[in-house]
Amino acid sequence: TAKTYSILIVALIQSDRMEECFKVVREMIDSGCLPDVSTYKEVIEGMFLGGKIEAAYKFLEEMGNGGFPPDIVTYNCFLKVLCDNKDSKEAIRLYENMINVGCVPSVQTFNMLILMFFRMGDIDGAFETWHEMDQRGCKRDIDSYCVMIEGLFDSNNMQDACFLLEEVVKRGMKLPFRTFDSFLKKLSAVGDLQAIHRLSEYMRKFYNPAMARRFALNQKRKSMRLRGK
Repeated sequence: TAKTYSILIVALIQSDRMEECFKVVREMIDSGCLPDVSTYKEVIEGMFLGGKIEAAYKFLEEMGNGGFPPDIVTYNCFLKVLCDNKDSKEAIRLYENMINVGCVPSVQTFNMLILMFFRMGDIDGAFETWHEMDQRGCKRDIDSYCVMIEGLFDSNNMQDACFLLEEVVKRGMKLPFRTFDSFLKKLSAVGDLQAIHRLSEYMRKFYNPAMARRFALNQKRKSMRLRGK
């Protein structure tokens, strides 16, 4: 199975037996046993953790030469590994490679890059990626806004965070309740009562007061259980 091949490939990578590794890759392609999303991630992560970045690119190339060019799901698997490891240089290189071969980035691609830049403290990189979405005609989803607003709050950029929150309201988007609750706490910390009122009134159409109370009680119970341990 694809899982069997991925275990073999990762083991060969860890033993620095790259020639045999790609022999197995070609055998896998010839047999028609293609990796799925999880096995793609395992192989690429194994190569990355083994310090074999170029091997990961070669793996994508081998798949393409075998008649199975990487799609956006494949690229996003690779990108997630790079973003989780805060390797912005390789993440940008992979993004450019994706563009060059004609693979259109998805909203998840941009969301991962924005989150990575904020985790690295690179606000400019996050903003550049945000504007790149416009240039590429990629429609932002609620996760895009949540990642960006959360990052701006954590970077003490309250003005831009509130501006994007207002955009969420204008576009009629639904914030996940946990995120909504988190944003209210951040607005409360800086005493922005007008923004709190505006956001609370808007979110009433998605979450009624009873639901809010249940959520608060559940969070309190979880907190008490943790303290009890």
